[in-house]
Amino acid sequence: MSTQTTARSIAVLLTLAVLLSLSVLPAQASPRATDPVVHIVQWGETLHTIARRYGTTYAAIASANNLSNPNFVYAGQRLVIPVSGPSSSAGSTSTYVVCRGDTLRNIAARYGTTASYLASLNGLGNPNFIWVGQRLQVPSTGTPVTTEAQVSSVVHVVLPGEFLARIAWDYGTTTGAIARANNLANPSFIYVGQRLVIPVAGTSPSTTDSSSSVPATTTAEGKWIDVNLSTQTLKAYEGSRVVYTARVSTGIARYPTPAGTYYIQRKYRYGDMTGGSYARGDYYYLPDVPYCMYYYAGYSLHGTYWHNNFGTPMSHGCTNLSIADAGWLFNWAPIGTKVMNHY
Repeated sequence: MSTQTTARSIAVLLTLAVLLSLSVLPAQASPRATDPVVHIVQWGETLHTIARRYGTTYAAIASANNLSNPNFVYAGQRLVIPVSGPSSSAGSTSTYVVCRGDTLRNIAARYGTTASYLASLNGLGNPNFIWVGQRLQVPSTGTPVTTEAQVSSVVHVVLPGEFLARIAWDYGTTTGAIARANNLANPSFIYVGQRLVIPVAGTSPSTTDSSSSVPATTTAEGKWIDVNLSTQTLKAYEGSRVVYTARVSTGIARYPTPAGTYYIQRKYRYGDMTGGSYARGDYYYLPDVPYCMYYYAGYSLHGTYWHNNFGTPMSHGCTNLSIADAGWLFNWAPIGTKVMNHY
């Protein structure tokens, strides 16, 4: 009798164990819920660029956040991003602010990854185009780039219309850092022609004078570009011989084109351009601007598809050309070509 009782008890215990295991398995097999992805809007971003970065659509983001006007987002706004799968930013990535002289390739090398991966991670339509101050997501396991040993400096000559916050933005640093580096008693006061030491992280240009910074390995072979800000004309020279002329549109009075001697530092077949602010009512986003040739900070010569009013100042400081003229210049001028802007 006791043997039968023991056998029944063992059988009951085995049955309960099987039932318990069956009831637990579904809970273990179900996917773990992930926290929603929240994006904090940065200065210059649009819903389109945010959607492209996360591999979703601007309509999906607008719907998830009940946005009545998908064309309006503001810096600091928190947006819920509808994405499938676990968040790639949850502890796996950090933010890197692009500095002067950076390329996607050298940023990727610092973080032990590839340029194509960074382009995919950040939704970059053109991996060859990044700009000073742009915020990129990078692997958080990579090597930090803002250590004291890696901070260098360049010299910036203040131009008409510039202020410290704008200069700091162009170089991916802060007004406080520039004020400390130059012992400025009043950071709100700078003057045209003042030489400011700019503390920047990462690789700096080969010379400390930003107005004459040229990659040491490039030559322009006697080619140079003359931009007359008074007559709104451009002439391309080979030595003393004019080989091409064009009408241009340079900066308006509020956003003047910098006068001086510069050199082409970067060239991109296409690039997105954004600037201004919603608060001032002058925000703009221009996708796929053709034939961009940057010669100083964010200033470039480039093709223009949004107006045909060449010969009249129209820009935020860049030199606008017709697409045909910009294409000719882009193919003719190598990196290192001298650019002379003057009145």
